[in-house]
Amino acid sequence: MLKLLRLLLLALAMIVVFVLGTLVCLLRPRHPNNVYLLGRLFHKACPLVGLKVRVRGYEHVKRLHSAVYIANHQSNWDIIALPGAVMPRTVAIGKNSLFWIPLFGQLFWLSGNLLINRENKAKAASTIGTVVDKIRRRNMSIWMFPEGTRSKGQGLLPFKTGAFHIALQARVPVVPIACSSYFGQVDLNRWDNGELIVEIMPPIDIQQYEPAHLRELLKHSRQLIAERIAELDTEVRRP
Repeated sequence: MLKLLRLLLLALAMIVVFVLGTLVCLLRPRHPNNVYLLGRLFHKACPLVGLKVRVRGYEHVKRLHSAVYIANHQSNWDIIALPGAVMPRTVAIGKNSLFWIPLFGQLFWLSGNLLINRENKAKAASTIGTVVDKIRRRNMSIWMFPEGTRSKGQGLLPFKTGAFHIALQARVPVVPIACSSYFGQVDLNRWDNGELIVEIMPPIDIQQYEPAHLRELLKHSRQLIAERIAELDTEVRRP
């Protein structure tokens, strides 16, 4: 019964968000603050699934104009759990197949997020160049999941290089974001599904890194996130 009630409430909440989001995006299509606004709306759905989410570390980025934010990617629930950490003028990069997901894909694009063809290396490289240009000209930030896919309880997966290419070419900091482990924790038939901690970590100054040091930057970033996840996992309250 509780699961059915939650699914109904989630469906109603998503309809409201999609309607409001579509109206906003039609009035100001692809505005860099659309994603921030929609993210905050999605984030408000966390209590509907019995999750308490604590987001902390805003003080580390409140003076940043542009950055590349990287976070661990665990499950489909990330769409409501993580947007509380999205900062103004930040857009995400996703694979172009997302566009064909009914309603969500079109809103994802219209809100200002960027789509990339990962199967075509030439087009992917061209997209990275476009992203770098947007960061420089419009003081935008980028949000990426460097694992490239949901980890589904397998721990932190290997990182892909795209986010680090962008940061090094645009010469903007990399901001690691760690979310405590929660895959398999959400049971819609359970009233209290515990808590998550999403922590925005201090920016990594990339001035000490040149393009030739990309792998070093990738390895350092991944280590920071992995270590912080382990620490957060000891702190959170489980259901």
